[in-house]
Amino acid sequence: MKKLFLLVMALTLAACGQTPATREAEPAVAPQAGFPVTVTNCGRRLTFDQPPGKVVTGYHPALETLFALGLGDQVAGRTNFSESAFLPGHEELYDRIPEISPTIMLPQKEIMLAQGADFVLDNSMASFDAGGGYATVEELDAAGSPVYIMGGWCSPEETLAFTLEDTLTDLRNLGAIFGVPDRADRLIAELRGDLDDVRERVSGRPPVRVLATDGGKGPVNAYGGAGVTHQLITAAGGQNVLADVKADYTEVNPEAIAAAQPDAVLISEYATLRGEKKPTVEAKAADTLAVAANSPAAKDDRVLALPVAAQHPGYRNLLAVVDIARFLHPDAFTR
Repeated sequence: MKKLFLLVMALTLAACGQTPATREAEPAVAPQAGFPVTVTNCGRRLTFDQPPGKVVTGYHPALETLFALGLGDQVAGRTNFSESAFLPGHEELYDRIPEISPTIMLPQKEIMLAQGADFVLDNSMASFDAGGGYATVEELDAAGSPVYIMGGWCSPEETLAFTLEDTLTDLRNLGAIFGVPDRADRLIAELRGDLDDVRERVSGRPPVRVLATDGGKGPVNAYGGAGVTHQLITAAGGQNVLADVKADYTEVNPEAIAAAQPDAVLISEYATLRGEKKPTVEAKAADTLAVAANSPAAKDDRVLALPVAAQHPGYRNLLAVVDIARFLHPDAFTR
């Protein structure tokens, strides 16, 4: 395929000797500067008297976001990530952290509660469903393991309402929770600068008509005009050909795909999902271009592989905007 781009984004202090008959009360520990901190997430107010020190993360974009903030040493357990390439420098950090689940999901209730986490970071509610055998948000909160859901993905409706500003809000909140607000502010400023640069470069250029898909011949798994992927396309100077479909990930009939006439196609890229082997990018691209055989995208073989981790709330979202913009508007990045 001539234009296939592959996106590459750890105390106990024991006192020895005899205990005196009487002892003075120990002085209270002075509160850390900047604490307590309170943030709002999923309609809940979370208050922290000190930075978390034993964190468990769910699906990998949550862990990537902590890495981006320099907080990997606070993570005591993580889920498995084998869907797509690691961001530069992240794989060795990932390998140092104990794996508590062989899938992208958090472990089952008993195992999860046994972690003794003082903070749980994930980017959907799927790993907190009692019906699936998982510890609920309320059970973890009662156990002293408050849960933060990234991107405001707290309900199906809120998932559809996601904007890139939600990721920046997460960075600001996490910076406050972990006592590194200056670090978060610097990262946010850098990312805003990148977004502003993209906006300036693509300004005035005709938007490129984009189909974002996860493959399939009939129906086609595709991304409509709401949610993360739609936001990425729009910010990168594209026009989602399924913008009128008010859904994030949905099934679309082949006739609608053929009629959409995309100029370019984004293909979700991952190797495995919950242990299930998935079709390759090349195979999915071939299927999609066969459905849209008469489109400009098919004629030009214009396909970009988009890591599925970028299609969930997290730091990688903002990196993906730049890469998608370079793919859609290569001439805008010659200077």
